[in-house]
Amino acid sequence: MADSYDYVVVGAGSAGCVLANRLSEDAARTVLLLEAGGEDDADEIHIPAAFPTLFKTRWDWNYETVEQKHLGGRPAYWPRMKALGGCSSMNAMIYIRGNRADYDGWRDAGATGWGYDDVLPYFVRAERNHRLNAPFHGTDGPLHVEDRRYTHPLSQAWVDAAAAWGLKPTDDFNGATQEGAGLYQVTCHKGHRWSTADAYLRPALDRPNLTVHTHALATRIVLDGTRATGVTYLRHGEEVTAHANAEVILSGGAVNSPQLLMLSGIGPAEHLREVGVDVAVNLPGVGENLHDHPVAGVLWTTRDTTDLVDLATMRRLLRWQVTGRGPFASNIGEAGAFFPTRDDLPAPDMQIHVAPSLFYDNGMHEPTDRGFTAGATLVNVASRGRLRLRSDDPRWRPEIDPRYYEDPRDFDAMLAGVRALIEIGTKQPIARYLDKPFKPAKLANLTDDELADHIREVTQTLYHPVGTCAMGTGDHSVVDPALKVNGVDGLRVVDASVMPAVPRGNTNAPTIMIAEKAADLIRA
Repeated sequence: MADSYDYVVVGAGSAGCVLANRLSEDAARTVLLLEAGGEDDADEIHIPAAFPTLFKTRWDWNYETVEQKHLGGRPAYWPRMKALGGCSSMNAMIYIRGNRADYDGWRDAGATGWGYDDVLPYFVRAERNHRLNAPFHGTDGPLHVEDRRYTHPLSQAWVDAAAAWGLKPTDDFNGATQEGAGLYQVTCHKGHRWSTADAYLRPALDRPNLTVHTHALATRIVLDGTRATGVTYLRHGEEVTAHANAEVILSGGAVNSPQLLMLSGIGPAEHLREVGVDVAVNLPGVGENLHDHPVAGVLWTTRDTTDLVDLATMRRLLRWQVTGRGPFASNIGEAGAFFPTRDDLPAPDMQIHVAPSLFYDNGMHEPTDRGFTAGATLVNVASRGRLRLRSDDPRWRPEIDPRYYEDPRDFDAMLAGVRALIEIGTKQPIARYLDKPFKPAKLANLTDDELADHIREVTQTLYHPVGTCAMGTGDHSVVDPALKVNGVDGLRVVDASVMPAVPRGNTNAPTIMIAEKAADLIRA
């Protein structure tokens, strides 16, 4: 069975939904969007505070890294959403673009046309900000960005304590400067999650030139010599081939896009032969350059206050359903900060997320006490890992090795970041609500060795893997600055995997930006 379209887009996530909308704006072009998961119809997707309940369910790819040497030999769990909207249907909805230095760094490393001044118009085009406006923000794009409709008093108390510690208060982390402490804006609309499926895909579904197939697992890119001509996928137990008259576009993310390239014979030749894949194009950089934002938290039990678990009652759920307000409108990571851990750094290397609840091990533990969490996230990551196939069977999960803290500079920065959290916890007004340390069990006279052990114990992903199909012009670049796969005609990658270096901040907004810019590159 075979069908023919102009564009075949693999992955209906943060980038794929954008492409489906933008490319189908041209009524003369036909677009097929393939999604391995199903519809985004779970109630938990749309309730902001409920996102951790999606982890390790049928909505989750449920990945796990190999054992990590610098995490005490344990693997790390990596949730990735398997439904329309991709991780924009599972994330904490924090709208952060990154730092000017990130994009100028991409440009200077060979990604011509991707400097900050080049990409800012695409951030603006995507955005519909409910409070902020020009020159840094858009007000009429499809992506709603709003001040959260509920903020727990502990979050504001932490922001005030961070200011007492020395950080500048800010109401816009995406403006002229990133550094400071404040409340996060979120990709929500009237207190409900606003994913790329909401923003981009649903408004386009009535177009006759757009076809969306869910439960469609891409298994192979069809090649005619070194030209991509289509995609083979499994759907309802049947193998189907979709032909692409113009281009095949991979938007599966930092795990699935390199996996599909390698399954199709595009990748490091020696590795492909090891797993029994015939080599079509030797492209050594596929799967290399994997990196992620690690986060390590400090947790306290609290006194004379509530937390989000306390407030999760049926009455408040009904209030959220009717008004979009109340604790269920919380994104859990309500506030935070950016700052450098050393005076000689040109931009922040640390991002903070704070939550009015005990949140650790990806929220897999139901809190039994009222609590507060502050997480230090390394956003200027030096360590690099890689992704490899375990089998030539597309249903097998790949081998994921981010090599957290492999570069000692990363661990040194994390030590400094967690130390800063401990110090901020001693400042008013947050200090009056922090009762006892929960993790680690003590904070007074904590030695560097003890703190290092704590960091190794609690470090987890902040859900921002990137880099495995890196953009640039070097020998290990996978795509060029137009996002075309090197050595293959008619094939592009458009997702977080093309980021040569992870931006300083949450990666959903940058991924949407990449897709907005890619749509123009493709149409041109």
